[in-house]
Amino acid sequence: MVKGLYHYLKEAWKKPDEKTLRERMIEWRKSGVFTKVDKPLRLDKARALGYKDKKGFVIIRVRIKRGGHKRPRPNKGRRSKRLHTRKTLKMNYKWIAEQRVARKYKNLEVLNSYQIGKDGVNYFYEVIMVDPNKPEIKNDKTINWICRPANKKRALRGLTSAAKKSRGLRKKSRQMKVRPSIRARGRKGK
Repeated sequence: MVKGLYHYLKEAWKKPDEKTLRERMIEWRKSGVFTKVDKPLRLDKARALGYKDKKGFVIIRVRIKRGGHKRPRPNKGRRSKRLHTRKTLKMNYKWIAEQRVARKYKNLEVLNSYQIGKDGVNYFYEVIMVDPNKPEIKNDKTINWICRPANKKRALRGLTSAAKKSRGLRKKSRQMKVRPSIRARGRKGK
């Protein structure tokens, strides 16, 4: 059986060259939080997630700080309930990255994202963005669904793949307490 380029790219990313990746991450740390990239670093992953090398597709590299999140400490009075400062986020880092990019680039829509590296301080992601106003996107039958008004601000509304995973929507069952949303489930009366 003959294996193609994408198979070998996928295999190479399972055990990446640590020295090269470390040098890249040193550069990424020095650059801005959001960086527009010409080509995706993990071409196999990007293509699997819907990326095409045509006008209207944009790749943004984003840097996210790792570690826990803290609440501000109350400055007055003894508040036992408020004194716990650690905050457990219900969002995964990939979803946070997608939301930040969506807020920064308001004219683009988030299609998907993938991790390209992590060090002791940061996570690095590449987010695939699509410009729904480009005629190349509107005329492409495989991607023109993103032009519909129902798909506006996908990342902020939790409709991307990372968001659905974080919300626990990958499996379907009658016993689930997260469908269609936790708030709606509460209104339904459990």
